[in-house]
Amino acid sequence: MESQTHERTLDQGTAYERKPSAYKTELTEVGRGTPMGELLRRYWHPVGLSSHATGTPREVRLLGEDLVLFRDGAGRPGLVWSRCCHRGTTLYYGKVEERGIRCCYHGWLYDVEGRCLDQPCEPENGAKTRDRVRQPWYPVEERYGLVFAYMGPPEKKPVLPRFDALEELGEGEFIDVDDTSIGSGGGAVAPCNWLQHFENVMDPYHVPILHGTFSGTQFVPAMNLMPEVDFELTPRGVKSSSTRKLDGGKVMHRVTEVVLPTLRIVPNPFVGSYGKVESIGWTIPIDDTHYRIYTAGRVKEKGVLLPRAPDAAFRKDRREMTPEERRATPNDWEAQTGQGPITFHSEEHLRTSDRGIAMLRRLLATQLEAIAKEQDPIGVHFDQASAYVRLEAGQRIAER
Repeated sequence: MESQTHERTLDQGTAYERKPSAYKTELTEVGRGTPMGELLRRYWHPVGLSSHATGTPREVRLLGEDLVLFRDGAGRPGLVWSRCCHRGTTLYYGKVEERGIRCCYHGWLYDVEGRCLDQPCEPENGAKTRDRVRQPWYPVEERYGLVFAYMGPPEKKPVLPRFDALEELGEGEFIDVDDTSIGSGGGAVAPCNWLQHFENVMDPYHVPILHGTFSGTQFVPAMNLMPEVDFELTPRGVKSSSTRKLDGGKVMHRVTEVVLPTLRIVPNPFVGSYGKVESIGWTIPIDDTHYRIYTAGRVKEKGVLLPRAPDAAFRKDRREMTPEERRATPNDWEAQTGQGPITFHSEEHLRTSDRGIAMLRRLLATQLEAIAKEQDPIGVHFDQASAYVRLEAGQRIAER
């Protein structure tokens, strides 16, 4: 009997052959002492709406730190480390008074800059010892209906910048604010790394796929068109310039920016109007695996930060959708949280359409190098004149 030989064919490219996954820690981790954490601490960040700073202490988590926001009886906002420097209980249960916040445990009173003003359990209310302690605190300033905090080295504290898009108001316009993750659509806090959203701003190619043909029109039909895109570095960050060819010989020009440290400068995708960008969103890292967005914008109607054109899509609020509905019509929220708590950069295969993301990552890397060399990163200002920032973002219609 003739013997038969069987040639064995090995499966190629199975998941078993995958190398251990990893992410770029230097770009994603934001705690104190980490490269990105130290870079981010050289800028001001929104820590809440002005309306959040009240006589009731509010828990805040920012850049991996647990803090308490309040407003004393004199109207001054304060931001202090959450644990009382006496015995370590949280000041969230404290009582706000005229001069500051008083700990619920032993009554130590701190002003908005952490000075201990009263120790009621000590002789003479601690008059001889209270100046020896100070509750850790951070400087805060209010602007555009937001409370901004600076969490970096005191000797490097910059001026809180102003932005032309929020300073130069048209007739009937005023500034409104929001903290419910505009652009994410899933809730106030997103359970993934901040960079997954920030990079998305420099990814205009996903718009016609995710927001257009894949899930049906989510903005306006014009945004479903595949754009021609150029990317450029700016003195503030990176910008994308997109062109979409419309019917009737018209062209839509659209400029979007990311501005360091975390600002997303995105013209209204519902195209309710043309001209200078209407709003600024701050993509705030809560910690390594959570972020939120604070938005301030020019409006003519309170609560309407993104006015809609007549042909804009009206879709069900994603927070009211079933899991099945969200699976069938994914949005930014699903795409970005679907990358995991921190996306595995080792698994990526970037292509030409990702050049804006690559440019942003290289820019962040150069700023990390600047910090390591004890230099100032881009976009920090130490005088009022240079701290007035003019943005390029906006959209317009032109003839071909």
